[in-house]
Amino acid sequence: MSETLLELKNIAVYYGGVRALDGVQIKLDEGEIVALMGPNGAGKSTVLKTIFGLTPIHSGEVLWHEKRIKPVTYEVIGLGISFVPQGRQIFSSLTVLENLEMGGYIVRDKKEVKRRISEVLETFPLLKHKLKTKSSMLSGGGQQMLALARGLIVDPKVLLLDEPSLGLAPKIVKEVFQKIKEINERHKTAIMIVEHNIKSVLSIVRRAYILDKGRVAIEGAPESILGSDVLEKVFLGKLE
Repeated sequence: MSETLLELKNIAVYYGGVRALDGVQIKLDEGEIVALMGPNGAGKSTVLKTIFGLTPIHSGEVLWHEKRIKPVTYEVIGLGISFVPQGRQIFSSLTVLENLEMGGYIVRDKKEVKRRISEVLETFPLLKHKLKTKSSMLSGGGQQMLALARGLIVDPKVLLLDEPSLGLAPKIVKEVFQKIKEINERHKTAIMIVEHNIKSVLSIVRRAYILDKGRVAIEGAPESILGSDVLEKVFLGKLE
C-alpha cells in the first residue's frame, strides 16, 4: 500500500472577504498522479498555492508524511515539494542552462546541481542541445518543457503543476502530457496537476478531485468521473 505523502484537512482560505477554499480535503499518495479539475474560480490553483506557502491558511491542516506543517515556500522546497506555476514562468533573459541552475538554488553543492541537471536532461533531450540558447528563443512547448525540467532539479518527491497545457497547440499538449507521465514513472515523482484539458489529464491520472465554489464536489478514479454527469453539472453550474 502506498504511503500518503501530502494531505490537506479541512482547509479554508480567504481572499479579502471571499472564501476561496471551504473545508477542502485532498491527499496525494506516493508515486501517483492526481488531478484537480473544475471551472474558473473553483479554487484549484489556490490549493497548489496553499501547499507551496503562497497563500495564508485561515483554518485546517497541511500534513506531510502525517505530520502537520505550516507551509513556508523555502521550507516546503526543502521537504521535497516543487511548484511549476501557470504561464511558463521561466527567466527569459537567461539561457536554458542558467534557468536549470536557478532551479537548484537551494542545493549548496554545485557538483550535485550539475549531476542533477545532467540526470534531468536525460528526460528532456530537446533541452540538452539548447543549453546555451536564451530561453526566450524557445517555442512555447520548449519553454514549458524547460519549466518542467527546472522544477525537477531539486529532486522533488512531489511536483505541483498549474495548467501545464495552457496556450499550447494540440500536438504540443500531447507531448507535455507524455512528458508528465514519463516524469512520474522515471523519477518516481508524485504529481498534483491543475488542468482544464479534461480528456488528456484523465488519461494519465490515478484519481481526480472536482472542485466547485471552493469545495471538493467529488473525488474518484477517472473512469467513474467520466461515467457520471458530475463534470457537466459542475461546469454548467448545475451542481446542487
